[in-house]
Formats: sequence, structure tokens, C-alpha cells
Amino acid sequence: MGHTAVVVGAGIGGLAAAVGLQRIGWEVTVVDRAPVLADAGAGISLAANGIRALDVLGVGAAVRAAGHGQYTGGTRTPRGSWLARMDGAALERALGSPIVGIPRTELHRLLREALAPGTLRTGVTATAADPLRGGRARVRFDGARPVTAADKGPRPDEVPDTLEADLVVAADGIGSRLRTALFPAHPGPVHSGSTVLRAITDRPVDLRTDFEITWGRGAEFGHIAFADGRAEWHAVLNAPAGVRHADPLAVLRRRFARWHEPVPELLAATRPEAVLHHDIAELATPLPSFVSGRVVLLGDAAHAMTPNLGQGACQALEDAVVLATELDGAADVDAALARYDAGRRPRTTAVAMAARRAGRMGQQLDHPLAVPLRNALLRLAPSGVAVRAILRHAAWNPPLTRSFSGE
Repeated sequence: MGHTAVVVGAGIGGLAAAVGLQRIGWEVTVVDRAPVLADAGAGISLAANGIRALDVLGVGAAVRAAGHGQYTGGTRTPRGSWLARMDGAALERALGSPIVGIPRTELHRLLREALAPGTLRTGVTATAADPLRGGRARVRFDGARPVTAADKGPRPDEVPDTLEADLVVAADGIGSRLRTALFPAHPGPVHSGSTVLRAITDRPVDLRTDFEITWGRGAEFGHIAFADGRAEWHAVLNAPAGVRHADPLAVLRRRFARWHEPVPELLAATRPEAVLHHDIAELATPLPSFVSGRVVLLGDAAHAMTPNLGQGACQALEDAVVLATELDGAADVDAALARYDAGRRPRTTAVAMAARRAGRMGQQLDHPLAVPLRNALLRLAPSGVAVRAILRHAAWNPPLTRSFSGE
């Protein structure tokens, strides 16, 4: 009899974990509390490590085809002068892939389509997961309810109050209920000090670069070009948690009115109702383990980090691949989970710390003397410094096993 797994959370990490487990022969059920998967979010940049993970999962080629390579761009000041240029061609030569920009909806769709029919069940809220004796785990739900496989049509069955499996994967995001139940003493997520507003333009925009970020005092504005000519933009501001605006787009148009093009143009090409607003939180205190019995944490549930390095989704994809490769053909599942924990915690903790530092020296920096000093240092830095900084985190090679041949 084959192994079984329940994956809680149908975000990027949860879907990737399900694809990986199915590719090594496990029977997988994915549950998500949303009645309909709206694929909330705007756009995403995937560095080479994320693309390599997707290659192992069998969807890398489709993501490259749907995405747009980031070859030109860099970091600027609000007046438009360059602080550092990005050399996407050099990154591609070093890593085999450029950074790829893609709408989150497309990435979610491609991962869902890689699942076996009937895998995904929506409208199901998991409240806790319990390690059981005998190499099993149980996930508890908020009552029985009808469920729908959003990508494959309706299902007539129901999810009961509990499900048991050989493995439960907690991929239920930064506000993970399963993490809280497993580690009640952990302080949980904390506000980073920043808030982000983002959207995808309603129409194509004439952009001169594939990717840019601009740093002002306590503020960042960036864009990602998409293959269809539209773009994702984001505005990150120093702000306490909970601040919201009746018309956020109007606030941003005033805030960035004197910043260089294409910042005003990107905002002008956006519908007000398209703007998403989220406070940025992180797990500043690392977890003592990503594993509790046969329950394993993955993605933001395990190591939510600030977005300053663009590594959040890439680290979740790495998690999914490492978990599947460690379990592939493993005679001892518990030992495989221990190897996953031992490999992933140091890596993700280091990346999270680097992202936090990058935010403090980048977007969050607002001292009137510190900002020009940072800018001067960036201008004086050799051209290869930016490439080496990206290589430090993106130069990751997935462990391949007999079930994963890549693409």
C-alpha cells in the first residue's frame, strides 16, 4: 500500500509540495479554506533557485513560457538616477536562468494543472494537526462540509471532521493555525515595520526595463514587466500595522507624483479596485523545528520572511523539492523528515536574516544622512557586487533522485 499525505494550504508552497509528493508516488489530498481559489496576489519574480525547483517538479518550461525574463533594470533614486544596474545576462550565464517575472495567477494555475485529478478540495478549514503513534498524523477540520475540486469540477463527497495520513504538510501560510497548535509557545509572526500596496496594470505600459526598484526615504516603488506588456508594481512604505486608506490609489498617486517615470504611468494604468494592501509580517524568531512527528511545516508557515530579496516563494519551492526528494524511496520516513528539517532550517533562517538586513538598509532606511551615504556607497560599488549578492541566494542546486529527472 502506498503512502498518503494531506497538504493544508493551496498556495505556491502547498501546491508544489503536492506535485512533488505525487511525482514520487504518494497519494495526496490538498485542502484549502477558501471556497474558491482566487489566487490573491499580483506578480512574482522567480530567481534561478525557484526555477530549478520548478524544473524538478515538471513545470519549469511552462513557467518560462508564461513568464518574462528580467535582463534589464536595477535600483534608482526618486529622481531617476541609477544606484546599481542589473545584469540579467550575467546571471543567466552564471546560473542557467534569468530571473523570471510572472503573474501569480499563472503560476498557481500551472501548479494546479500538474496535480492529479481530484487532488484539490476547497472550502475546508484545518484547525490543528496532531502527530499520532505508529507513523501517522491527523488533521482536524472545522466541521464536515461539501468540497469542490476547483480545477477539476465538483466532487460529491465531503471532508470529515478529521483525516489521517502518513504525513500532514502544514503549508497554511504566515498565520498558520497548524504551526500555532504544534508550537504554542512560539511568538508567531510580527510586523516588520512596513506595509505593501501592489497591483497589476489594467493595460500594457511602455517600459524601458524589465525590473526596477526605486528607494526613497522609508519608501520603495518597483515594477516587474510581464510577457503581455502589462506590469506588476509594488509600493512599500514604513507604516504601523493596520493603517488603511479609503482610496489607496489616490494616496499613492500623491505620494509618488514627483518620482521618475514610469512610476506615475504605472499608477495611472491601474484600476483603483485592483490595488491590494497588506502589512508585511515575518517569523522573526525561528522555529525550533520544521517537523513534529509526521507533521511537517513548509513555506511561510515555517519561515515567513520579508520580501526584500524576492526569496519567499523560491524558498517554499525549495522546501517542496527537498521534502519530496528526501522521502523518495525512503525506508524510514521519520529519518527522511529529520533530514529535511536539518537541511532546510539553516538555509531558510540565513535567507530570512539577509532579507531583513536588506530591508533595513534599503526600503526602510529613512535617516536624512544615512540615505545619501548608502546611495553613494552603492554607486561606488563594482558592477559585479549586485550579481554576487543575487548568486549568494539563488545558486542552489536541487538534490535529484530516481523519481526526478528534471526537464
